[in-house]
Amino acid sequence: MILMQEDNRNRDHDTMKQFALSLAFLLPLLASAVHAATNAPAKPNVLFILTDDQGWPTLSCYGNKLVNTPHLDALGREGMRFTAGYVMPQCTPTRAALLTGQHTARTRMWHVIPAYGYPFAPLAEPPFAAGISRDIFTIAKGMRAAGYATACIGKWHVTANEDGHYTGLKQKAAAHYGFDYAPEHPNPKYQAEGDKGVDWLTNRTVEFIEQHRGNPWFVYLAHHTIHGPVLAPQGMVDKYRARGAPATGLHNATYLAALEQMDNSVGRLLARVDELQLRQNTLVVFLSDNGGVYQSNDIKPFTQGPGNDTVLRVQTEEFSNHPLRAGKGSLYEGGIRVPLLVRWPGVVKPGTTNDTPVHVVDWMPTLLEVAGATPPTGHQMDGLSLLPLLRGGELPERSLFWYAPFYELRWAATPCAVVRRGDWKLIEYFGDRYDADNKYVSGHDVELFNLRDDVGEQRNLAVKEPDKAKSLLVDLHAFLRDCKAEIPGVNPKHDPARAFKETKSPAEQ
Repeated sequence: MILMQEDNRNRDHDTMKQFALSLAFLLPLLASAVHAATNAPAKPNVLFILTDDQGWPTLSCYGNKLVNTPHLDALGREGMRFTAGYVMPQCTPTRAALLTGQHTARTRMWHVIPAYGYPFAPLAEPPFAAGISRDIFTIAKGMRAAGYATACIGKWHVTANEDGHYTGLKQKAAAHYGFDYAPEHPNPKYQAEGDKGVDWLTNRTVEFIEQHRGNPWFVYLAHHTIHGPVLAPQGMVDKYRARGAPATGLHNATYLAALEQMDNSVGRLLARVDELQLRQNTLVVFLSDNGGVYQSNDIKPFTQGPGNDTVLRVQTEEFSNHPLRAGKGSLYEGGIRVPLLVRWPGVVKPGTTNDTPVHVVDWMPTLLEVAGATPPTGHQMDGLSLLPLLRGGELPERSLFWYAPFYELRWAATPCAVVRRGDWKLIEYFGDRYDADNKYVSGHDVELFNLRDDVGEQRNLAVKEPDKAKSLLVDLHAFLRDCKAEIPGVNPKHDPARAFKETKSPAEQ
């Protein structure tokens, strides 16, 4: 019995010794794993790339056969390509909607700034905001509160004051809008020279990512390309001229070269993200601020003439948005449907195409959810988080809205509002419009399209489908009431002799 007890003690001692040795071996590995988990960013980095005036079919993956865009195509293959990504029809409104998560009907930021208008037109444009306020909640404020380093690099165009202007946000004012970093180019006209700052902005973005790679970061990279004047490196322009592209006009060599320069920039930026081993924990979004310029109208009759012409004349052509109708400034699909690519390894399934209609106001709830942040009490978010879509699920059917109660004759725009629900899209013109031949037509009008069967918006079904039109109008007007948005009425200052005289004069406005 004594021998058996001694034997058991020896075995217990050996077992404990073996366990201690195993623990001594495992503890450093466990400590290393805990250290790695502790030091790895707990939240994904966010790289949000916004280009300017880049239309839906300008990427190869959306049908462009004139320019290869291999880096952006790869971004789509490695993530999700949206076929119905929507924004506002012009620069300022989209940027305001993106940063605030609110419709322009709510923020009153439906107009490009600084102010100009048509004070003697048949309808009176409601008063609009001259810029977003320092006090408004922005995506950047939410991301920074969640522990992100934040950067606004490039075009700003949501204020026109000492805080910032068209070209960029001022570093001294950046914190008021939620940004830690807002680099200022030494040349205030850089966006109208060289390659419109594509390389410079890309370099600043790379530097910011390198400096903050140990912590979560949010970069809002807003390029000036491909807004006019369209510019690109001369060598690239010469290449497309040699291939037969015209020097000016539709699909000209400079425009095609600018698309290639943008694609190269995105490729270089994403390559650096890979070199820094940040790909797996970085959400990348690529979006344009509005549709591309297909045709722009000669506005000299309205800026220099009497302003009583009733036919618009095309002055320039840049890039066709076919199969979509029209382009920048228009509420037809060519003006508001744009490229949208999203890559997020481990979350977004590679090679996914998504046909769900999504709106620029959806990005605030999406990114705040990604960051684990919430808006302050009282800040209305008009969109939905897109995380269910990014994870392979669905969103409930809903209506998307646009409010554009102003005249903008460069793009044949007159006061209107739009709703899309499912395959159906309705445009309500509040008092006048320009028809397909650019001729002025007076009177309230409604257009109804089934985008599944008619993405080019050629067949107005408002008369044929009155119940559908009525239902969408009810939806649209409920939205306008919710936003306390005014439907433009008869202008007491209307003057037929200068009805479409554009002016920047505050006295006249």
